[in-house]
Amino acid sequence: MRPLKYLAGYAPAITAQVHTLIDSDKLPALLLKKYPRPHDIKTDKALYAYTMALKNQFLRQSAPLSKVVYDDKIDVLHQALGLHSVVSRVQGCNLKSKNEIRIGAIFKLAPPEFLKMIVVHELSHLREKQHNKAFYKLCEYMEPDYHQLEFDMRLYLTYLDLGGTIY
Repeated sequence: MRPLKYLAGYAPAITAQVHTLIDSDKLPALLLKKYPRPHDIKTDKALYAYTMALKNQFLRQSAPLSKVVYDDKIDVLHQALGLHSVVSRVQGCNLKSKNEIRIGAIFKLAPPEFLKMIVVHELSHLREKQHNKAFYKLCEYMEPDYHQLEFDMRLYLTYLDLGGTIY
């Protein structure tokens, strides 16, 4: 069996089920049934507006965001799906910091649920820097199906990694 890099931390029984779905060519149908259409947030400007709406709904008191963009280099360079970074600059005698979120460009053609899950993940880093219990509780607060969506997104990425296309 070929290793599934996006499902590396999962139990062998689960990866065996995924291999069965792949071998029987049922994975794309399963994904399309659950997620029948891609989102329509294609530009950086639309992504910023979408992210700010979520931030204002759930995290009004957290640090402001200066930039939210799709980044086509993110998957290759950082082995990540999205990045939250703080950029610090010296201006005169002051140290200014800005929060930025970068989402992998691969998610321009993803289902809206996956985009929301990734944005929620990156927004959660505004309050919790580490992937700890408080971090995941915050993710679940903003998206109650967070863990299921993360697993389904890993299935989606696995299928894309095998050369398939959904949309």
